[in-house]
Amino acid sequence: MSNTFKEFIQKVGSGSHTSDNLTRAEAARATKMMLLGEATPIQIGAFLIAHRIKRPTGEELAGMLDAYDELGPKLQPIGQSVIVFGIPYDGRTRTAPINVITALLLAAAGQPIIMHGGDRLPTKYGVPLIEIWQGLGIDWTNLTLAQTQQVFEATGIGFVYTPKHFPLNQVLWEYREQLGKRPPSATMELIWCPYVGDAHIIAGFVHPPTEGMFQEALKLRGVTKYTFIKGLEGSCDLPRDRTAIIGLSSSDSEALTRLQLAPREYGLIPKNVPLSTTEELIQDMQAVLTGNPGELMQTALWNGGFYLWRSGICPDMPTGMNKSAELITTGVVAAKLQQVKMLIG
Repeated sequence: MSNTFKEFIQKVGSGSHTSDNLTRAEAARATKMMLLGEATPIQIGAFLIAHRIKRPTGEELAGMLDAYDELGPKLQPIGQSVIVFGIPYDGRTRTAPINVITALLLAAAGQPIIMHGGDRLPTKYGVPLIEIWQGLGIDWTNLTLAQTQQVFEATGIGFVYTPKHFPLNQVLWEYREQLGKRPPSATMELIWCPYVGDAHIIAGFVHPPTEGMFQEALKLRGVTKYTFIKGLEGSCDLPRDRTAIIGLSSSDSEALTRLQLAPREYGLIPKNVPLSTTEELIQDMQAVLTGNPGELMQTALWNGGFYLWRSGICPDMPTGMNKSAELITTGVVAAKLQQVKMLIG
């Protein structure tokens, strides 16, 4: 038993009137002790549920990110700004994801992308990114970090597969399954950046207070480029059934710039594409890559238009949507998929 870790439990788990927040240094130390197994299983379980009940602060998230930065993997700089997508590790269960198509489209347009994640995980056990990539013929699971770096440099797409590249991260998943709740580390993972160079952090969220925590944590860590999406199931995918609520970093102000995008104003039917089976999702994605006009194609253009604009590649959303359609229908996005596939084998 660690007496130091016991003090962390006492600090966050003393109830609504007497509990206290951890400092950034304490949060980093607690996270490292959990990852390295320096706290007992009972202590780790108690801390995770107590910290969830208390709710994390931006300073605590910054400390947790410090620990991940010290112990976790990092892809090396490639000489330009990279987008890092923060997408919930427990996947999707209700709406069809489009983020892999978005990644291919952005890379095809010259904007490098990094994703990260693992296999089906609690609490939702939804469709994870890795299965979508595998369904499209790309298996990132056997690559070393050095091999992933090579693919990243050649194609502009990198995937940090945490079970292989960050095995310490896997320590906490059994606790998450047994507790049946996402611990604060799940929030922190959305803004984790496994990249050394200049990065633009894009993270999805569900609950509005999360934005403030994200912003404080990134400010403390000196990150100035970020985008927060109230997306589908907490992902970075823009919804079509409602106005998309987006927070943008601004070089002129510490406050978020608020952006609201209504699908109807861009000629889209306000309707999300439901997720049926993984097999049908892959078929629909392959149809998009061949330029087949369907519901998922509309979602691809909606998201592609936004991200091409946000990346500075296109001057506005309509231009971005038109550019997305061009890249897809002319086979440029499909060619990017083939390029990655050939390198990975």
